[in-house]
Amino acid sequence: MTPVTASDVERHLQSMFIDAAGTSLRREDLKKAVEVAALLDELGRLGRRGPLVDVAAGKAYLGLLAVELLGFEQLVIIERNPARLADARHAMTRLTRAANITLQQGDVGDRALWPGEPSAVVALHACGPASDAVIDATIGSEAKWLLLVPCCYSAEVPFFAAAQAHAERLGLPRHAEVQKRFVQSLIDAERTLRLEAAGWETTVVPFVAPTVTPHNLLFRARRVREPRRMAEAARRREQLVSGGEERLEQAP
Repeated sequence: MTPVTASDVERHLQSMFIDAAGTSLRREDLKKAVEVAALLDELGRLGRRGPLVDVAAGKAYLGLLAVELLGFEQLVIIERNPARLADARHAMTRLTRAANITLQQGDVGDRALWPGEPSAVVALHACGPASDAVIDATIGSEAKWLLLVPCCYSAEVPFFAAAQAHAERLGLPRHAEVQKRFVQSLIDAERTLRLEAAGWETTVVPFVAPTVTPHNLLFRARRVREPRRMAEAARRREQLVSGGEERLEQAP
């Protein structure tokens, strides 16, 4: 597959979302184009059987361009903001490819909005606890793949308080940046182990440069259901959640 470039994304965003003559994409849209291009390349390697779910979708740049540029034929868009969903609905009229597209207004954690067994779930910058809701709903939907980019590690994140308690228990200095990075790492560790314990083989990698966005970690998870890996991840997650200080045995 020919890689999708940021220029490809910019051109299609301009044609699908910009109405006023002489108006161009905003600076944040140009940065978003780099992120969307990188995730489209990820999606292009996964296959297209079954529906794609673009969740916490915003204006659904990612899902709609997966139809237009990658040829996905089934798409479910889930977004709680009605104005953004209206923008996505308008952009749908400018697609040149036919596809079965469903727009759902509501919270990402509402499983009634999700199809069963999607081929892939994508969530670009799911904010705060939305990332955790996406993980849990992905597990419940039996999706084959998840591509998740979290954003904003706020106090509303389920593991935030426990992660902060870990920092206090270890005596970490209370300098904001030191504690923030430690807490974020623990939150991402819990998310990774939650996916692994449920049967999703998970890697966490930067998908764009931090100069594009500081929230540049991609959770790439594939459902494999390998019992030994699941049991080990469940054990590690329990240790993390319970705050036990027992040293993990080194892998052979």
